[in-house]
Amino acid sequence: MTLPRLHRHARLIAAAACLSVAGTLGACAPLVKPVVVDRGYIFEPEDLAKLQAGASKEQVRSIMGSPSTISTVEGEAWYYIASKFETLAFFQPKEVERTVAAVYFDKNTATVEEVAYYGLEDGQIVNFVDRKTPTRGKELTVLGQIFGNLGRFNNPVGAMPTDPSGRR
Repeated sequence: MTLPRLHRHARLIAAAACLSVAGTLGACAPLVKPVVVDRGYIFEPEDLAKLQAGASKEQVRSIMGSPSTISTVEGEAWYYIASKFETLAFFQPKEVERTVAAVYFDKNTATVEEVAYYGLEDGQIVNFVDRKTPTRGKELTVLGQIFGNLGRFNNPVGAMPTDPSGRR
């Protein structure tokens, strides 16, 4: 074979390899779609429209059901919380959407005073415990762990370790 023919064959082989790699990656694409999971209260738009100022707690409970949580300060607010999480492959789930319907009650009449809606952008991340417990020792990197074991060999089972002086 002449030199130009070799180049042509090499180009054909390279093109075939690229096409096979592209086809393999294209076949894997559907496998990496995120898994979407709804958690918490599932909101129905027609139920939310029924909530009006002046409704009693019993009416709210019959329309919306039990709240996700109730305000700890005198129970004057009920919260209905829904979240949407996406999980991609082996990564931690990530919250991509949050909806909170807050029903505020009048303290004296126990009737609905206001209904408010909040989203993920309205929330704040709160660290309840920000302390870390110190540990003794040193942290090793992956390379430090690999190269730190070079030269260290385990004794065979049942063998007695010897010290450098040759005594047992």
